Amino acid sequence: MVKAEQVILVGVQTSENFQTFEDSMAELANLAQTANGEITATVEQNRDHVDHQTIIGKGKLHELRQLIDESNVDLVIFNQELTPRQGQLIEEALETPTIDRIQLILDIFAKRARSKEGKLQVELAQLEYSFPRIIGQGKTLSRLGGGIGTRGPGETKLETDRRLIRKKMTSIRRELKEVEAHRRRTRQQRNEQKVYQIGLVGYTNAGKSTLLNLLTSADTYEKDQLFATLDPLTKKWRLPEGFEVTITDTVGFIQDLPTQLVDAFHSTLEESQNMDLLLHVIDASAANRQQQEQTVMQLMDDLQLRQIPTLAVYNKADLIEDDQFVPTLFPNVLLSANAPTSKEKLTEAIKSIMMEKLQPYTLVLTPDEGRLLEQLKQNTLVVSTDFEEESQRYLIKGFAKEHSFAITRMNQTKEEQ
Repeated sequence: MVKAEQVILVGVQTSENFQTFEDSMAELANLAQTANGEITATVEQNRDHVDHQTIIGKGKLHELRQLIDESNVDLVIFNQELTPRQGQLIEEALETPTIDRIQLILDIFAKRARSKEGKLQVELAQLEYSFPRIIGQGKTLSRLGGGIGTRGPGETKLETDRRLIRKKMTSIRRELKEVEAHRRRTRQQRNEQKVYQIGLVGYTNAGKSTLLNLLTSADTYEKDQLFATLDPLTKKWRLPEGFEVTITDTVGFIQDLPTQLVDAFHSTLEESQNMDLLLHVIDASAANRQQQEQTVMQLMDDLQLRQIPTLAVYNKADLIEDDQFVPTLFPNVLLSANAPTSKEKLTEAIKSIMMEKLQPYTLVLTPDEGRLLEQLKQNTLVVSTDFEEESQRYLIKGFAKEHSFAITRMNQTKEEQ
């Protein structure tokens, strides 16, 4: 087992961030632990605004240096984003490797990436972040091995030559374009086949992977950690009525998600833009639940997802008192993914949205059209199948996507009449 790095966390509360400061620092601690850091101390400061040179000012920087000298500290992590100049000045004053929240998140992503695309996206984000910080950051970039903030796909050291980094970034973008083209073709194929697509979105560690496993038995990695899932995963799910849909799990959102990551993962997040329904998974027990909801909603705005029908899935109900819970997003369902009844409860809530958003249809089939009946059950949400003895015909009622064969056939039948 890799030995944990001893870290000190540093954050400044200002007039701009005072409402979210405590939650943000708690989240920073979770992030550090996720990256295999052991928190030695947390240094917090109140200021009107951050010091433009060292974030915390010379006096506090001196105190921090003394604290480092007294402890066996490997790394200092700032909650605020550090400019290249700030990072250089702070690291020189502390004589200790120093990173910021963004580097920490990038590090966790580097550790979690599994697919070729995920690794390329993380590497591109790391290179874009490091590029303007190369000069004067020799100490940090020259640390070898798996230290927090230096990890990369394959644990490789970042190249410090600007020209080579530029060349590498161009090469990665070219590779990602090829992967994007393949993803686009797959998306187009699903759209042409009129497959009903459900996407999972939400704050990191809200329980998206657990819900995916609950519905599809996907056996994805699920753990009580931030960013347990990084690479998107699409699985088939067959509803009790036989309707086959796809469910796609995506990377979790977080406060101040680094711009580099949003840009790098844009093609992956674009998957969500083609969904017919989004499940916004929320940790109902989170102390800062509404802040997490707002963070996700803002990112959904940025990614142009707000026009897609969305069901708020309040998860982890077992950790709260039901009578104390007041939902803020609608429509919604409250459940605990670990409870025996949760699958049925979530399925019914999803079907309710489907019936509201899909087009209703009624079809009459003859007994020799059994294959078509099976096709309807697989590709649409069939809600009733009645056999009329007198006419020896099946009366099928259900809901389907606008241009599906069920709607087309119903319209053709109406025209013939």
